[in-house]
Amino acid sequence: MTTAPAIRLTALTKSFGSVHAVDGVNLDVAPGEFFSMLGPSGSGKTTVLRLIAGFEKPTSGSIELFGDDVTAKAPFDRDVNTVFQDYALFPHMSVLENVAYGLRVRGMAKKERTERAAAALETVRLGGLGDRKPSQLSGGQRQRVALARATVVEPKVLLLDEPLGALDLKLREQMQVELKEIQRALGITFIFVTHDQEEALTLSDRIAVFSEGRIVQLGTPREIYERPTNSFVADFVGTSNVFTGPVAQQVVGKSGDFSIRPERMSVKVGAAKGANSAAGNVVETIYIGGNTRVVVDLDAGQRVNVMVSNESLGDADKLRGAAVTVSWSASDVVTLAG
Repeated sequence: MTTAPAIRLTALTKSFGSVHAVDGVNLDVAPGEFFSMLGPSGSGKTTVLRLIAGFEKPTSGSIELFGDDVTAKAPFDRDVNTVFQDYALFPHMSVLENVAYGLRVRGMAKKERTERAAAALETVRLGGLGDRKPSQLSGGQRQRVALARATVVEPKVLLLDEPLGALDLKLREQMQVELKEIQRALGITFIFVTHDQEEALTLSDRIAVFSEGRIVQLGTPREIYERPTNSFVADFVGTSNVFTGPVAQQVVGKSGDFSIRPERMSVKVGAAKGANSAAGNVVETIYIGGNTRVVVDLDAGQRVNVMVSNESLGDADKLRGAAVTVSWSASDVVTLAG
């Protein structure tokens, strides 16, 4: 017996006049998967989320939810729910009342909906805070209330539109871990939209990288980061040194487009000859905690970033202006489609 995908998008297109916000997207998301749509502003990821939710109607193509064609269905007729960045909690209601609101709208008896709302709050580790108002909670707690409210109605798919974007860095990192734990506990398919590369890499089972309304790479976080298929992904996801044209011929030793991650490179004072190395001069050293980013202008005519541990570097300040050799392993050179 074959299980239908949680979400199936087939040739999905959304146009606003002459602009193709979503341009022929084909995608299957598995049941129980934490799936992220990653891309810069205007890449089409949020429009795809809105199409799945039913807030927008596609120009063409289809949307299936567990084998059921929902393309023409209204949002309330789709077994999905959405968590937004601004939480959208009712300030006059208690936390428990906020979580139980969707069950109340569905006509569930008060005793049952109160029990289910309390259980949902326990799932997001907010048990005992049901009597408080949203204004009495921290930003991270309010986000967890929004998650509890969205999941208490037991949707088949939960859509999350940059839900951590309004949190400060420390809280956002904490919520990333908690969000993944909650998703695993619930077993619900999560479709997560973000422009934060680290967030997508941290949370996802798989990632679709969007550019100009299309998916330009689909894969696991490791595949996306370590083996980008084109220069856009290499440049957008993390930091990468991309070599093209004559520079690629000089540095890599063959024609084409190539990428090498900064942490896959090493730097040594002095000139050294050999394969998988290039000479240059240090422009700047930037201390970033456990590591230092060394910026090198290669003699071949390109600036590169090299990430090295502080222990292996010595006195970084003395490196500025020094002639150095940058080296890497042949296996760390990724061939790009362009």
